[in-house]
Amino acid sequence: MINFNCFALSAVDDSVAETTKKAKAFFSRDNLTELFNEAVKWTADKIFQIILSLILWKVGKHIMKWLLKICSKALERAGFENGVIKFINSVLRFVCYAVMVMMVLDILGFQTASLIAVFGSAALALSMSLQGSLANFAGGILIMIFHPFRVGDYIVSGGCEGTVVSIDMLYTKLKTIDNRVVMMPNGALSNSNIVNVGVEGIRRLDMQIGIGYGSDVTKAKKLLREILENYPSIDKEKEINVIVKSLDASCVTIETRAWVSQDAYWDTRFVLFERFKQVFDENGIEIPFNQLDVTNERNFEILKLTLE
Repeated sequence: MINFNCFALSAVDDSVAETTKKAKAFFSRDNLTELFNEAVKWTADKIFQIILSLILWKVGKHIMKWLLKICSKALERAGFENGVIKFINSVLRFVCYAVMVMMVLDILGFQTASLIAVFGSAALALSMSLQGSLANFAGGILIMIFHPFRVGDYIVSGGCEGTVVSIDMLYTKLKTIDNRVVMMPNGALSNSNIVNVGVEGIRRLDMQIGIGYGSDVTKAKKLLREILENYPSIDKEKEINVIVKSLDASCVTIETRAWVSQDAYWDTRFVLFERFKQVFDENGIEIPFNQLDVTNERNFEILKLTLE
């Protein structure tokens, strides 16, 4: 029987021996001396190019700092966010360093075409593997540039709504009215419909309430208007409307329209609904609800048999 383990161990030993032999040959005194002499000769031959490269690098860094300073001031005057300014400066700095490195290598006689091809392939592979993150990154840049909303605005998008707490490069953080934090990807957010509720600082409060067909509509509208006109959060300088919105199957739907500040919107809405109910009860205004009226005992027996 052939012992394969022996062959495997023998192959490993040969590989280790070959590697050790090459390492000893490379670090031998004669080889290191030869490499040193070649480096000295190359330096002597390229002394002018080396000096020119150092000058180019030094001058290039000063030019880069000058360009970054001008770019930052221009972006600040244009009203861009600090995150966008830092990102653009980082990209510009990277591009400047890449150009300077390529120019230095070209002056020293190295082939830059192959390096550019390698870097391009690596960048393509990286972009393919980080496609989702790059989409969020690009969305964050678009949001910071075009300002569909800002920190502190109340927005509604993709089934989520809340106050914008922060706008980062990949995610936008919202805080809901019940103090939950929602992290929304910038890629999806920049490609969806965004309702910016709080951009104006004031919001119209539309509320609907149904009354029975036997109730006095005029009286109900008068009571609702009085409540709105006396409530402190309602903006009295803007028009207050109380209208009959629709005649539905089981009720007359009345809608109130008034203006409140964004911060007081939800608290005002909750309190007013409760106040509407109290005032209607005090004045005999019926708020209908689904119910079953049994008029006599015979109908009750028929209904009971039907259910059974």
